[in-house]
Amino acid sequence: MPMGLDIVVSGAAPAELPGAGRPYPARRAHRLVARDSGEYLFVGIRGAAGVRGGSGAHGPRQPEDVFLGPGDICFYDAHGPATLDFPERFRMKVFLVPYESLGLDAADAARLAGTPVPRVSRLGSLLSPFLSELADTASSSLPPVGELLAWNAVNVLATLATERLGRDATATPDARTPLTARILEFIDLHLTDQDLSPETIAGAHHISARYLHRLFQDEGTTVGRWIQRRRLEECRRDLMIRARSGRTIAAVANRWGFMSATHFSRVFRAAYGMSPSEWRDTVGRGAPAGRR
Repeated sequence: MPMGLDIVVSGAAPAELPGAGRPYPARRAHRLVARDSGEYLFVGIRGAAGVRGGSGAHGPRQPEDVFLGPGDICFYDAHGPATLDFPERFRMKVFLVPYESLGLDAADAARLAGTPVPRVSRLGSLLSPFLSELADTASSSLPPVGELLAWNAVNVLATLATERLGRDATATPDARTPLTARILEFIDLHLTDQDLSPETIAGAHHISARYLHRLFQDEGTTVGRWIQRRRLEECRRDLMIRARSGRTIAAVANRWGFMSATHFSRVFRAAYGMSPSEWRDTVGRGAPAGRR
């Protein structure tokens, strides 16, 4: 599903929790213990292999058994899934999600693993039935609806993780979602690629182009405009740095993904009120003679 999310719904009792890759070696996993039949919700955090917490003077602290009741929500490290001691009949719904999508760093996975959110708690009573219904609905929804459900699921799980880690979820109300931040970083790293496009960006983040455009609507712009603006900013900076280097304007434009020098000059003037050559000459005259 979008945002790197997978949802596993099992009507029978599986032998183990879904994992990602090989288990981390030489580590005893948490044992999750339940005595009552019913439905259990799990959040498998991907991408945190090899990061472990709880070390002390005598080495890594061995995890204690975790006891669960029906409807509880439990995080676990998908690279070292917990072992189960459950009744013969129970229902499992698992959300597998990258830790970056939850707004976490890798070390947070160890802190979250084995810390259940009880169904009877205030947050659990609100989110447990919501996540349960969302898992059933998402598995049978068409892509446009599935994308929205995935977005909601990841953001709900990010809120839940924030609460479990004791962070202030309201400290940065205008902060971008973790996925959007990753996409903007990806664009910056690939600005020089002339084939950078919504399709390549969406594919690299396992989301649809439609969903990508929706994320940029939240930023008040479009994917194409964002890429163009960032490329213009880098060209402007490059022309200032290289005002005395003799590098042509066409070479600078081509370096940052503009295939047409004419198009580059037009959009540069529209953005900054002067042509690239006027900008280069202005900053060149303004620089001290001894500087390069």
